[in-house]
Amino acid sequence: RSGKMAKSTQLIDNEVFRAYATYTAIVLLKMMLMSLITAYYRMTRKAFVNPEDTASFGKGDSAKKYLRTDPDVERVRRGHLNDLENIVPFVGIGLLYALSGPELSTALLHFRIFTGARILHTFAYLIPLPQPGRGLSWAVGYAVTFSMAYKVLKTVFLL
Repeated sequence: RSGKMAKSTQLIDNEVFRAYATYTAIVLLKMMLMSLITAYYRMTRKAFVNPEDTASFGKGDSAKKYLRTDPDVERVRRGHLNDLENIVPFVGIGLLYALSGPELSTALLHFRIFTGARILHTFAYLIPLPQPGRGLSWAVGYAVTFSMAYKVLKTVFLL
């Protein structure tokens, strides 16, 4: 039934929707993991932005030295922000795409490439890997999201 919008009662039986749900859960969990990695880096580097977070390290001037930025913490934060900028659009556009009736093989290709690109992007940010690795992984994921958006617009507006 390629090219037809799925009915909401059929979603649980729709293989494309199940694939979308699977890969969306993977990238959302990966994005959530970035919060834990950020917390880990803050704790191990003792670099905090809120005064109340330094309370366990002392009071007054002795705790103020922990109110600082750290390059490793900031690097993880930038990776997390990049996830927010790219995974959130994927979730919305991917849902519309899954409902637009794509072929399962094409949908799986989109979802798998995006997921792989985001995982590679995270490794490229955290290790860090030399450019153009991070840039290419970002561009691949971005292109996948645009490809899905094009398919949605083509289906809905008959482009």
